Amino acid sequence: MLSDSLVEQFRVRLAVLGLELADLRIGGTPNRPLAQVRIEWPPADPGTPERRVTVEDCARASRALEAWLDAGGPLGPRYMLEVSSPGLERPLRWHRHWVRFVGREVQATVAGLGRVRARIVDVPDERTVVLEPAGREAQTVRLADIRDARLAVDW
Repeated sequence: MLSDSLVEQFRVRLAVLGLELADLRIGGTPNRPLAQVRIEWPPADPGTPERRVTVEDCARASRALEAWLDAGGPLGPRYMLEVSSPGLERPLRWHRHWVRFVGREVQATVAGLGRVRARIVDVPDERTVVLEPAGREAQTVRLADIRDARLAVDW
């Protein structure tokens, strides 16, 4: 499990580049940890087109993170690093993501509900979100009860 401290360390290093941390997953093995970092540009002001993450943005973020990790960062000397955009079916990991995407539909695994497709109706506070599953009434759900959530995309 990720510590808030580790997430913040990655977040701070990306913020220097003007980027935001969209997702962070640590996997691999103890001898060869894998950091999967998804980056994004901050939300655009209303009326301004959204800025998309480019290959150059990923390369720049990768170089900055590698410099930090190589200088004795938290993963040890034999880490692997992957940097990418969050993609269309981007994960919703933190409170700010839920706020940003109010009105959008998500695919989520929720305790007590299972896997559902639902519209984000509201985010009343830091700990809860109001979801309206397809064909059901809206209900308040604790963010801690959501194991996995991604923006829903109709292909």
